Amino acid sequence: MAFGIGINTESPDRGPVRGRQEDVACGCWFTSRGNMFPKFIKYQDRDGVIHSISNIEVLYSEKENFCGIPMVSYACRTVSEGKEYFFTLLFHQTDCKWKIVWKGDE
Repeated sequence: MAFGIGINTESPDRGPVRGRQEDVACGCWFTSRGNMFPKFIKYQDRDGVIHSISNIEVLYSEKENFCGIPMVSYACRTVSEGKEYFFTLLFHQTDCKWKIVWKGDE
């Protein structure tokens, strides 16, 4: 049996974010306890067209560190035109910015 002496008190680091990060605008709902939930996002595709997703289902969220940068990661899914899409929303706490990483685009 081993006991810790407090040397590993820092949050574990996940390394770099896997996948291509894209900027998004995000509308959030805050609970009475201060928890944040993304409700809709808007993003611009490579052709300059702005898209909106308003039916976001948050599967789970967790606080993480990526290369020392604190972020809140939200694993999400949505259904659009009969097709299911999975993505991760990242809230950069130090910059107060949102990024999206599409699953399958890694």
